[in-house]
Formats: sequence, structure tokens, C-alpha cells
Amino acid sequence: MGVSFLDIDINQAYLIIGKNVKKYRMQKGMSQWTLATEMGYESVSIVSMSEVCSRNKHFNIEHLIKISKILEVDIEHFFKGVF
Repeated sequence: MGVSFLDIDINQAYLIIGKNVKKYRMQKGMSQWTLATEMGYESVSIVSMSEVCSRNKHFNIEHLIKISKILEVDIEHFFKGVF
């Protein structure tokens, strides 16, 4: 039996997702700057803050879809440990 969505702490989920994105980014040898620019941003802050949930910043579904394509990783991998 899986975890109910009602039992998930959203802030903890954001932290896990951020750590997973960082893990796969680093496995590809990609810097935060490169990932951010490939996502279409001119600043690294979206990636750097979202990987650690600084200032309440976190990846949204659009970000995760873009990152999945850029890193060539199935999006489901970013959710490992959340459910």
C-alpha cells in the first residue's frame, strides 16, 4: 500500500525533488548555470534556490518537464523518495 497524497508534507517533497534534480544534474556533469540557461533563464538563481528550496523557491511541473528533457531523465526519477 502506497503513501496517501494527504500524508505528504509538501515542503519535504520539494526538498526531495530538489535533491533528486541536483543528483541527476551532477551525474550528467552539468553546472547549475548550464541547466538554467538551457531552461531559458539568464540567471542561475532558479536552479540554485530550487535545488535546496531556499526562499520558498521550488521547481514547478514546467521546470521538471524541461529538466527531464535536458538531462534525458524520466521525470518520475525526480519524485523518488516522495511517495
